[in-house]
Amino acid sequence: MTGVLSDVRLTNLLAQGSGEILKGIRGVGLLRDKELAQAGDELAQNWIARVLAQHRPDDGFLSEEAKDNPTRLQKKRVWIVDPLDGTKEFATGRQDWAVHIALVEDGVPLHAAVGLPDLGVVFRSSEVRAVSGPFSRRIVVSRNRPPEIADYVGKHMGLQTVRLGSAGAKAMKVLLGDVDAYIHSGGQYEWDQAAPVGVAQAAGLHVSRLDGSQHRFNRADTYIPDLLICRKELADDMLGHIADYKAANGRY
Repeated sequence: MTGVLSDVRLTNLLAQGSGEILKGIRGVGLLRDKELAQAGDELAQNWIARVLAQHRPDDGFLSEEAKDNPTRLQKKRVWIVDPLDGTKEFATGRQDWAVHIALVEDGVPLHAAVGLPDLGVVFRSSEVRAVSGPFSRRIVVSRNRPPEIADYVGKHMGLQTVRLGSAGAKAMKVLLGDVDAYIHSGGQYEWDQAAPVGVAQAAGLHVSRLDGSQHRFNRADTYIPDLLICRKELADDMLGHIADYKAANGRY
């Protein structure tokens, strides 16, 4: 069956199927809080791993919920996933949690999908376009750890900051035009960023680190400190203010 599904379809089905599993677990109401979050992580992870073992056994694999296998570093193609991004939001009944699926080739997202199961949608790099039109005048930031640098950029550009959960949910808010930018500082990992970065890039948004450099995935150190996703028209101004903040504070 390995050759039956294209990479695009497999990426999209993994995001869709994981979302359905997670909604089913939560929907029956038998678990709550940490137990619900743990069950969701484990079951979605197990299903994704089994699907990839059957359909793409030669590819590498990196997931938040699995022990890292360093053999992935020798692989040209690596699946980078977060079966449940935003476990606190998922466990407490919020909608701002997501499923992240990305196929990375030579460090760059080849195909990506971000599922927002409670909204019934999967954003696919294979068919996505960012909403254009009037600016919202808003920046989305972490619900739990809003970075000071976003407030600095917002103050200098006349933008309001709003808080939201999952990295995928925040990135898709930019794509939908609900916010103009997503600024993150303070640390994430490859599984937090690979799928949102892949979808946002395919949609035509500006995507970079806060210093303007491009992302490279499937590294030995999976930690990625920061992220900027924004409307392309705002990128130069935002990066300029970010650089000013770094110069004044010595950090992002």
